[in-house]
Amino acid sequence: MAVKIFAPTVVQAVGNKPKQIEEFFGRVNSGSEALSVARMKSPGGWIEPGQTPEFDEYTVVLSGTLRVSSREGTQEIHTGQAVLAPKGEWVQYSTPEAGGAEYIAICLPAFAPAIVHRDA
Repeated sequence: MAVKIFAPTVVQAVGNKPKQIEEFFGRVNSGSEALSVARMKSPGGWIEPGQTPEFDEYTVVLSGTLRVSSREGTQEIHTGQAVLAPKGEWVQYSTPEAGGAEYIAICLPAFAPAIVHRDA
């Protein structure tokens, strides 16, 4: 039978400013270790520490601009665009524009603090 998710769980975010993370599927809200699906709302000027995660992260930007930095360079992902950050590669996310950004992040396997490996 299909499993209905009535509401997401708000998860604490890391970064220089408050960011809202609403997990629909994942270790916290649904007990899923296979994948996580979360809606993010980041304010303008938000930046998080770099990380080298043990999961692939697929991100779809719903509004605003998400900046994605890697060892190879920096990309700006705009409304209606998407980006894949492969597991094992260093990446850093930020929202440089005043209006911030809203986006959906899907992690395979599911996000967990123990496997994100953030910079010190």
